Amino acid sequence: MRKLFTVAAAAAAFVAVPAFAQDATVVQDAPTTTEPAPAVTAPDGTRAFGFEPYVAVMGGWEQFDSEVTDAGIPQVPRNNKLNGALVEGIVGFNVPLGPVFVGAEGSVSKGVSGDIDWDYGAAGRFGVRAGDSGLIYGKVGYRWVNFDAFGRDSRDYHEMTYGAGFEVGPKDIGLGGITGNSGIRLRGEVSTFGSAHSFRPMLGLTSHF
Repeated sequence: MRKLFTVAAAAAAFVAVPAFAQDATVVQDAPTTTEPAPAVTAPDGTRAFGFEPYVAVMGGWEQFDSEVTDAGIPQVPRNNKLNGALVEGIVGFNVPLGPVFVGAEGSVSKGVSGDIDWDYGAAGRFGVRAGDSGLIYGKVGYRWVNFDAFGRDSRDYHEMTYGAGFEVGPKDIGLGGITGNSGIRLRGEVSTFGSAHSFRPMLGLTSHF
């Protein structure tokens, strides 16, 4: 009986050892590489985080109301409100933060007709990234304005400014592939001087780098 038990144990060990070795080989040969996690991107496929400088050229028009403002602009007759056409140059940058962004810009405008001689200022922007390279934003800043209507020696009037706008890239208007995710974008915005003492619609082109 003891011999029979010894033979059975030896047979079991003979079968188990190759099976264990086979299992060990399978575990050892199993691939250990893992695929890298997908990169986080913005809605248009560009980097979610970064630094994006830009320049812009815009044209538009601004009309001031006839009320006395905190900036000290003299009151004018209601039928002769201060207004004029403008050409504006802008230099700024965006900091993308996933689906949103923040940034800042400086601007200089020259009046090409009407009562405004020139103005300049700076503002911060914040908003969301929409579609393929699109932006929807608000802005808050400070601006100085000078009027031809008050003579050559007129002083600069300055106050806070507020605005909102949008940018739309080539893919958003059906022209995908011309400039890629960045590049040229159409930009439009409306802003005001002080506590809604002016109305300033502007439209132009922004070039991102």
